[in-house]
Amino acid sequence: MRSTRAVASDGPSHDQHTQDHDGQDEHGEDGDEHVDTLGRVTALRKSVAMTTLLDTPVPSVVDALRGERHRRPMADHHASSGLRAVLEDGIYELLAGRQLATSTIVHSSSLRDSWSVPELASSSVARLRGVLLMVLLRLLSVGVQVDAPFDDALCAWRSQSGGGQLDDAFDRLEPDELARLSTEVQAHWTTLRRALGVIPAIWQPRTGMHVSQRLAGGDVVLVDNIDLMFGSTNSRAASVTLLDVTSSPLAEGAERAMRYHALVQTLRSGVVPLRTSVFSSATGELWIGDVDHQLLMRSVRDVLEALERDWSAR
Repeated sequence: MRSTRAVASDGPSHDQHTQDHDGQDEHGEDGDEHVDTLGRVTALRKSVAMTTLLDTPVPSVVDALRGERHRRPMADHHASSGLRAVLEDGIYELLAGRQLATSTIVHSSSLRDSWSVPELASSSVARLRGVLLMVLLRLLSVGVQVDAPFDDALCAWRSQSGGGQLDDAFDRLEPDELARLSTEVQAHWTTLRRALGVIPAIWQPRTGMHVSQRLAGGDVVLVDNIDLMFGSTNSRAASVTLLDVTSSPLAEGAERAMRYHALVQTLRSGVVPLRTSVFSSATGELWIGDVDHQLLMRSVRDVLEALERDWSAR
């Protein structure tokens, strides 16, 4: 089941409103229109949406992900072993006795295909924009006040970066490209900040979570990076929510990436997350999926199909 919400209807280049965590609307210029698109789907390509011009507050992304406490299901501690068994059996059948010289690494990008529009996602400016946006997400999650998004993000990134291709790419930017990057970071940050609202520390927000799971004796390694995760695996009710943030528009592959995040987190922690989601700071669009057995099994099939394509091409 996926719910779609357009948090910022005209993308980051237009004035937008959103709601703070405490329920107070953030006021911008008079006359702005708000469009809230809510939908629940029974099939991923069949949505039932409601679009309204809003004079009422729009819930933040965090509120939408957490939902109402009394409606959360009990935490599922049993699905992980079954999912792992299905993956192990599927890999065994695909290998058919073959020995791999090196491990096959699976990332969420292995499943996305057309998630990112190529011309938006391949340039150095776009890649740097994505990196700086993740730095700002980390600062936001720990309650750091950001006054100058581009300068603050750049300073934090440079202080941690050990050099590499992106550092070289930044140093080679022309003045007009640097100005464009600064403008885009500001615009995407505005959309992200207004959409997320306040993230309470009690929800234990964690950013840049790098996780991996070895399967088939190490022949296959599932690797994943979760941009933002909050909630605890120790609570009686399901409470862990996963959020992927991209600075590109969303496409079909984002659904597979959402499922993959939920699958790897389930295998890693042994507890099924409550929800998995992806947010585009380019369009303000949020996709949410309630994590259940059907969603996780679809991700298992996604992984096995990706492995089959990879191995058949060798």
